[in-house]
Formats: sequence, structure tokens, C-alpha cells
Amino acid sequence: MAGGDVRAGTLVGKTNDPCFRVKEDPVHVHDFHATILHLLGIDHTRLTWRFQGRNHHLTDVHGRVVDKVLA
Repeated sequence: MAGGDVRAGTLVGKTNDPCFRVKEDPVHVHDFHATILHLLGIDHTRLTWRFQGRNHHLTDVHGRVVDKVLA
């Protein structure tokens, strides 16, 4: 991610030596989506669309905005 209020060159999290397991500060895909939507000015907890008679959320309201990457 670059530009749009994202801090350049920021690394979030750490993995073990073979890069197989997360050691600290994991970021889930819901967190990534919530951060992108935040940068677009959209509240991810309120974003829904109707499909087959049911409202769906992109992040399932589980994501959190990763503040470490924001400028």
C-alpha cells in the first residue's frame, strides 16, 4: 500500500525464520479491508449490501483499522 495517507515503508507484524507462523502483531484480512475502507472514508461496520434477502458485511464487522500504517 502506498499513498493516500499510508505511511511509506511501514512493516506490521513479525514471522518466524521460515516465515510460516506469525510471531507478533498479526493482521487479519478483515483488518486489511477495514483499513482500506477507512482510507476511502467508509465505515466498515455500516457498509452492507443485500444479497438473496440478507444483508452482508465485507468485514463481518470483525476487522479493526490498523493505525500503524496510517500517516
